[in-house]
Amino acid sequence: MSTDRIRELNDAFRTTFHGGRIMMTCGVDEMPDCVKAEVLTKVATFKEFNEDNDPHGEHDFGSFEVVGRKFFWKLDYYDRELKHGSEDPANPHETTRVLTIMLASEY
Repeated sequence: MSTDRIRELNDAFRTTFHGGRIMMTCGVDEMPDCVKAEVLTKVATFKEFNEDNDPHGEHDFGSFEVVGRKFFWKLDYYDRELKHGSEDPANPHETTRVLTIMLASEY
């Protein structure tokens, strides 16, 4: 049951960018605004979840290509103060979601 709730919260955040924080690595942030906009759109519309990139069914990771570059995005769960991992990622009142977007070469 909690996996379903985590997936629901992750999808809601990832598709609306409301309810957490978005981080970009330096390599992504240095790209032109039009590329960053396309990357954000790809994250928000990502649907290619499978056993390889989503083994726990939480919809917390994805990869794609834009302008010939491979990108990764990853969702992590922190406590409300962003000091420690969340003890219950299924509880949005105890969890801050952080979505990090990076170039695969920065991983």
